[in-house]
Amino acid sequence: MKFLAAALAVFLILPGTAMAIGRPLVVPPVPYEKEQIAIVLLKEPKTESQIKALLSSYPGLQLRHIFSEALYGFSVKGDAETIGKLSFKEDIMKISPAYSYQADMEENIKMIGGEAVRGYFDKLDRRLTGKGITVGVIDTGLDYTHPDLRNNYSGGHDLVDGDADPMETKVQQGLPTIHGTHVAGIIAANGKIKGVAPEAKIIAYRALGPGGSGTTEQILSAIEQAIKDKVDVLNLSLGNEINGPDLPISLALNKAVDKGIVAVAASGNSGPNVWSVGSPGTASKAISVGASTPIMNIPFLLIEGTSEKIRLEPMAGSGQWDTSRSMELTVAGMGKKVELSDAKNKFVLIKRGSTTFTKKAKNAQNAGAKGVVIYNNTNGSFIGNLEEALHIPVVSVSKKTGEFLKKQIELGNNSIRISMEEEQDRLAAFSSRGPVTGTWEIKPDVVAPGVAINSTIPGGYMALQGTSMAAPHVAGACALIRQAHPDWSPLEVKAALMNTAKPISKGIQKPYRTYEQGAGRVQILEAVQAASLVLPASLHFGKFGTSGLSDQSEAVLTIENKSLKTRTYSFRMPEAEEGLDWQLPLSFTLNPGESRRVKVGLRVDEILSRKKIYDGRLELEDGTNVIGIPYLYVVEEPGYPRVMGFDLTQGDKPGTFRYEVYLPGGADEFGIALFNPEDYRFVGFLDISRNLKRGMIQKEIAAEMIPEEGRYLAKVFAKKANQEDYIETELIFPEKEEIGRN
Repeated sequence: MKFLAAALAVFLILPGTAMAIGRPLVVPPVPYEKEQIAIVLLKEPKTESQIKALLSSYPGLQLRHIFSEALYGFSVKGDAETIGKLSFKEDIMKISPAYSYQADMEENIKMIGGEAVRGYFDKLDRRLTGKGITVGVIDTGLDYTHPDLRNNYSGGHDLVDGDADPMETKVQQGLPTIHGTHVAGIIAANGKIKGVAPEAKIIAYRALGPGGSGTTEQILSAIEQAIKDKVDVLNLSLGNEINGPDLPISLALNKAVDKGIVAVAASGNSGPNVWSVGSPGTASKAISVGASTPIMNIPFLLIEGTSEKIRLEPMAGSGQWDTSRSMELTVAGMGKKVELSDAKNKFVLIKRGSTTFTKKAKNAQNAGAKGVVIYNNTNGSFIGNLEEALHIPVVSVSKKTGEFLKKQIELGNNSIRISMEEEQDRLAAFSSRGPVTGTWEIKPDVVAPGVAINSTIPGGYMALQGTSMAAPHVAGACALIRQAHPDWSPLEVKAALMNTAKPISKGIQKPYRTYEQGAGRVQILEAVQAASLVLPASLHFGKFGTSGLSDQSEAVLTIENKSLKTRTYSFRMPEAEEGLDWQLPLSFTLNPGESRRVKVGLRVDEILSRKKIYDGRLELEDGTNVIGIPYLYVVEEPGYPRVMGFDLTQGDKPGTFRYEVYLPGGADEFGIALFNPEDYRFVGFLDISRNLKRGMIQKEIAAEMIPEEGRYLAKVFAKKANQEDYIETELIFPEKEEIGRN
């Protein structure tokens, strides 16, 4: 299973490992890896000698790292069978596979209040610029020689190569990276461009290597080191598509918060579907960040002679639009050179796949095209970046829209115009939504600009987009809040951002749901000046019973008066809704610096309730401000995905394979069914199991279960309480002789 940086750079688009049809998961005939790395979580802390004593009965296991800050545990290397035996030891809580991770300003910073807050001063009479605050960036490294970042750089650690040089991967080392430098620039660039907190110090933790790839072990080691370094804020612009609260990275971030660090994580780029937020954006105590749009001019494609108006998603790095005249749109296949003979002075419609967006667009530009529309090869929309700047516009549309445009061209409706409309504070289509499975928490917590964000990269500057770009806006904001209020805890910093966030809408009277935007788009100045704080900043009442009778749940809020005057607090009664009965506290008064715990109760009549998930915002008045508190409750088991994060690799023994899959609610029945991709004829089961518990499943597939060489359509399914969910992916198996000879 892959964790990806939450940026949409080239193909780093957080696809996870349940690969969509058209992007097969290839199982190559390479030498099998007999040894693997696993993370062992302990029930209680142990010394190094105690851990070595525990492992002394397992001579085949090699102790690698001991974790005592981020979590209690250690990592080991050895064969799967021996690692599995460890799970029977009484003092071991859980063994988790070491997942593979890969790397998920100007006007945008002004938009969230990053410029206005400069007029505010800290207790040492210094402007709020992040001075005195250290931000840790766990990512692909950092180009600390960049003129906009070299004065911010305060050292680093390379958890990939095991040294103290966190420089980005260079060409001679493998697939080069730029992601960490871009993220760091949004936080603290201080040169040609300025970040949110331009005088904050950056400590870089290179946990993702060539191509933005890394492991759970490396990221846990980075979190562990950041705790030892006592950073004030920690940014993780990475994630996966597993919507579960119990993965090791999420647990480690919660521990980092307990130790005084404000942890910020990207929510992921798997939107716009609900239940798409991924770990570590699911960590309960971290600030999970979704992506909104800054002030942008959005292009719309108009088909002349029709009423069709199609919203286009510009790719970062593409050129400007010519809206002065009509143009012809033509089909250009996959964007290969031979398919672009008719492209001169036209817009070309190209299908996604086979090669990069940049290659397709450059082929079109070289052929004389005036613009490129790339449509998806799987259901849904997507958004991306170009690896280099081009002078023609390049946009993306969904598969459905692309096929519609292709049909219009065939019908002769190929004359188009482009119109531009200003837009801001919209949720980016790619931004992952919640809630979190199991805990039913609202995630993301807030949103911040994450579309077409210009920042530093090795050797220059580039605009990228993704929740990777949204998270560092919030990390920079946290640095400013910590400078202004050094005595505030991480949870108070989080509350300040959420209590003062601006709820955003998709149109007039059409607000986004709380589990799409959290509390809303961050407003730094308002957060710094917050007179009152409400903790926790969002409420999740959990899942009500299914008895058919009224059920009640309650939550406890802590209200803090942070101002210098006495304030009176009162809740506004929510709009009446059938089947719901709120029990809210009466008005009360708090003196400066005083706090109070209050109970909020909710009674639900399941017979009268009509929805599975209810959400909204409670409102608390403090005499000057209205504080919004997002809430969510589940009446009965909602329809969240039952299977996530499927990955298949070669096993420990020749001829075998091993799969990993996450079951957020467990399964009465789970299986991997194989079909012929040409005629969808059922071939057989790769595996089938019953009565599985929730969480990560890892299993070895025996050689006799492996099908013959070839391409297969796999349906990975889970059934639970008469509900079935599945992932479809293509698997390519090599010749058995090729596997066996390894």
